[in-house]
Amino acid sequence: MVAQIDRHYIRTRPSRLWSRLISYGLFEGRPLTTRGQWINPLVFAHFALEAQLPPLKRSKAPIFVLGAGRSGTTILGILLSMHRDVGFLNEPKAMWHAALGGGEDLIGSYDRGAARYRLDAADATPEVIRTLHHIQGAYLRLTGTRRVVDKYPELVFRLPFVKAIFPDARFLFIARNGWDTCASIKGWSGRHGTEADGESHDWWGADSRKWHLLVDQIVPEHADLALHAAEMRGWTDQEQRAIVEWIVTMREGHALAQAHPDEVLHVPYEEMCAAPRDWMTRIANFAGLSGDETFLSYAEEKLTEAPRHASFALAPCLEAPFDETMRRLGYENSLP
Repeated sequence: MVAQIDRHYIRTRPSRLWSRLISYGLFEGRPLTTRGQWINPLVFAHFALEAQLPPLKRSKAPIFVLGAGRSGTTILGILLSMHRDVGFLNEPKAMWHAALGGGEDLIGSYDRGAARYRLDAADATPEVIRTLHHIQGAYLRLTGTRRVVDKYPELVFRLPFVKAIFPDARFLFIARNGWDTCASIKGWSGRHGTEADGESHDWWGADSRKWHLLVDQIVPEHADLALHAAEMRGWTDQEQRAIVEWIVTMREGHALAQAHPDEVLHVPYEEMCAAPRDWMTRIANFAGLSGDETFLSYAEEKLTEAPRHASFALAPCLEAPFDETMRRLGYENSLP
């Protein structure tokens, strides 16, 4: 579906249609695994224009959805977009790339130069701060909304950078059972993976660019994984790669939620699906969103019990780290 819009979405709050189409057409860009990449030069030209114009509106307390991909980040963003005050940007990596000018593109959609998983406060230069505030302000003005929700899972590794730009930001870290997340990643890569100009394009970017950056930059930070980094770099199995990404991402998000409870809320995907009204109320209160019955009702109608996937064989070096991470998040593990 275009811009994550379906008939139910439009019927529930027709005014949201404009916001989502503006998001999709002018602000989100098209990564290399999607169609319509011809529009990217127009998107970047638009960003360049907005950066030069006077600010159209001030972006206050943006909300960022973090976590591992395929763990419920998109549905959480869609649910939040139903709130009357919210405009939802679904992985607007083109926007961040335009502000930074390179060095952050893990997938290789817009830049094939060197990239870093982690960005810190020093990367938030005055020019980067000004550009992002101008672009987000223009977005709020064009969509007639008050708060930006930005779903960008990998920002979980860049919290100091984001906070330096938006000190009043709020972060929602969504976590999902590892077996289900990793099975979903494998399925996504199978459905969307392509070959283009002699390159493989899938979940792991252009010719596994994202995977190599993960293994080289993030895996060494984990003592129980670091010893196997050289071996992992040559892995091609989608599920084993996904397990590694899930482990390091879940550990990162969980640690942030523990260290910064006033800024980072841990949202268990399964609990959100089981009690959508309760969780959407809790999220709204945490993020400082006003009461909105349509938003809550939509969540109740949209969310269903999370599907479960069977366990599968793990590489021996991943069994203990996976088990430890599952238990840290409150899941009962069941290694095959």
